[in-house]
Amino acid sequence: MYRFLLKPRWILSHIFVLVVVVTMINLGFWQLNRLDERKTANAVVTSAMKQEAQPLATVLPAGTAATTEQVKAADYQPVYVTGTYRVDEQVLVTNRTNNGAPGYWVVTPLVQADGTAVAINRGWVPYSYTEDGPWDDFAPPKGTVTVQGLLRQSQVRETNGLVSSPKDADVGTLRVLARLDVGRLAQQVNERMIPGYISLRAQDPAQVDLPVPVPLPELSQGPHLGYAIQWFAFSLLTIIVYPLLLRRYAKRKQMDGDDAEVLEVSEESDLA
Repeated sequence: MYRFLLKPRWILSHIFVLVVVVTMINLGFWQLNRLDERKTANAVVTSAMKQEAQPLATVLPAGTAATTEQVKAADYQPVYVTGTYRVDEQVLVTNRTNNGAPGYWVVTPLVQADGTAVAINRGWVPYSYTEDGPWDDFAPPKGTVTVQGLLRQSQVRETNGLVSSPKDADVGTLRVLARLDVGRLAQQVNERMIPGYISLRAQDPAQVDLPVPVPLPELSQGPHLGYAIQWFAFSLLTIIVYPLLLRRYAKRKQMDGDDAEVLEVSEESDLA
């Protein structure tokens, strides 16, 4: 009844279904791993943001000589810094959103008393403002300013081998950047810069309506658990349904054979 399952085309069918099931199970476990990574990252961010704000010089005592690893270790650490804004070195970072609305981040170097600078992400402005200006509507306060915010890592260009994010020109003075790349910004800033930036949360004196401070990161677990359940459910359904389909096909094949035998006997009787 089931001998047909050993034919080459059916063996290929079994192998194909097996590969599909194994792939779906692996995708389910991959989503669970992504969930664990998300939980770990959320725990790190939550722990960092619960700390009291400290002077930037305390968090990064090496200053401009600090390494990217040191900045990474202090990611999302609340800090505060005092200095004066360099509006002439201000840039916009394109392709940023606020509640779904497209726009820019406004990034302005803040020069400290020792002459070193730190990039301050002052927040979001809409695309109605252009790189040619005017930028008076979101000009920073003049004079000495104290900024409190979250220390963040410099953004880097992402690539997956197939699609790469836009690349900023290697030379020249840019007014708009594709990402908040502190290293690229430092190329056109006269002062030595801290290898990280501060995402502004509060400022004294306070800034006006614009820019809108970047909201705190979303700390949800994402859709990974739901996706994992879906992949496991698909693999389970395949394991159940495929044998049932084979059984149904075998029964139909047997019924067709029985009908053929009955027809042959009937024809022999008629001939007799």
